[in-house]
Amino acid sequence: MNRRQSQSFLGTPATAPGPQGPDMLRDFLLIRSNPLAFLEKSWRTYGDIVQFPIPKPPTYLVNSPAGVRQVLVSHGRNYGKSTIQYRALSLVTGEGLLTADNDNWRKRRPMIQPAFHQALFAELSTITQGVAESLAIEWEKVPAGAVCDVDQFMLTAALDVVGQFLFGTDLSSNAHVITEATLEALEVVIARARVPIAPPGWVPTANNRKLNRSVAALDAAVEAMVSGQRLRRVIRNQVDGEIENPRNMIELLSSTTDPLGKTLTMHEIRDEIVTFIVAGHETVASALSWSWAILADNPGLQDQLAAEAQQAEESDNGASVDSLPLTRAFFEEVLRVYPPAWLITRKALGPDTIDGHEIPAGALIILSPALLHQHPDVWPNANKFDAKRFLREYSRESYIPFGAGLRQCIGKDFAYIEGVLLLAQLTRQFAVRYPAGARMPVGEPMVTIRPRGGVRVLISARAH
Repeated sequence: MNRRQSQSFLGTPATAPGPQGPDMLRDFLLIRSNPLAFLEKSWRTYGDIVQFPIPKPPTYLVNSPAGVRQVLVSHGRNYGKSTIQYRALSLVTGEGLLTADNDNWRKRRPMIQPAFHQALFAELSTITQGVAESLAIEWEKVPAGAVCDVDQFMLTAALDVVGQFLFGTDLSSNAHVITEATLEALEVVIARARVPIAPPGWVPTANNRKLNRSVAALDAAVEAMVSGQRLRRVIRNQVDGEIENPRNMIELLSSTTDPLGKTLTMHEIRDEIVTFIVAGHETVASALSWSWAILADNPGLQDQLAAEAQQAEESDNGASVDSLPLTRAFFEEVLRVYPPAWLITRKALGPDTIDGHEIPAGALIILSPALLHQHPDVWPNANKFDAKRFLREYSRESYIPFGAGLRQCIGKDFAYIEGVLLLAQLTRQFAVRYPAGARMPVGEPMVTIRPRGGVRVLISARAH
């Protein structure tokens, strides 16, 4: 690696190696079209700590295992979320749990945590199995030889699970509107995050109009959910004659108080619900879509997963994540190669030193699970997809598909249960393959790494 030390940038001293201004200009098209590829190029050229020629704020890529853990875990309180990435995302989610900075996050997290209590995961398993059964019925209707985009199926299925488990609401009739609104809104978020200056929201640009339409569609879905849940809760209380415990996140958010005894406003409830609509279904759907993309290229691996799922289904306790070790290991490897959030950014609240490099207060820190998961110091044969990698020992500290530390994704266990059980039930009943001449889709780094053009495959029922 070329560890050439950069010069100062407009009077800002450089504290780590990195590209010069002319280098950035030469890579301008790559930065705009594939920022992940640009970050990987920078890492492989300059090393684990890279400083870019950006004076305000000083900007660093951190990709050493120890450095990433320092930012997210051991010095996590020194790094906030007030970055261009999360400010752009907040145009959609508002100040929900994903984008809330330190004080707001510390207030909200305990209020939401009960919705993800381990005791509720038996219900999540039942809901996931039911969604998989409904999806299997749809797949059975697919004509022989018809090419289907399983990415769309996964988006709908993941939204259905989120709706039933978190919100106690059947979103299937409105799934197309919500998934389309989510994806369109995230396209604008990516466009905003890639430029330092964007027109204010009131300017009627194409992106602003798209964002306003998408947010309005999400707001309408939230309003309908909240109104329906509140009406059902009133009816139940009148019938039962007593106030019962909250059954889902909407009831929880409507009745729980923060440490100061205040209940959330409707706007605050809206922000949390939209956060989990956006973050709770698009991320898992992306991982599931990549799962099918990989399986379509590996019929032997498909057969192994199908056999494991069939054996678990026939056992006394039925299929569970614990009874599906190969399927879980496969899903974990998918998350290693295509992590739900390929980019994590933080703002240094105070000065720090990472791997011997001084980091000034106010610096923008860029982390990428997708790059850390390729680090040769941690991952042998990192470029090879190994479905059984996670059946062996590995470094949990350098496996961060859901982040790490205090801000680790609250839905991590939710994602594993949903992903593994959906894969198991569907691989047990169906096989997928690419049509003649087709191949694995190319990854496109959006908010998640999306399969460009979807995952278009042929679906056939397995004989039992």
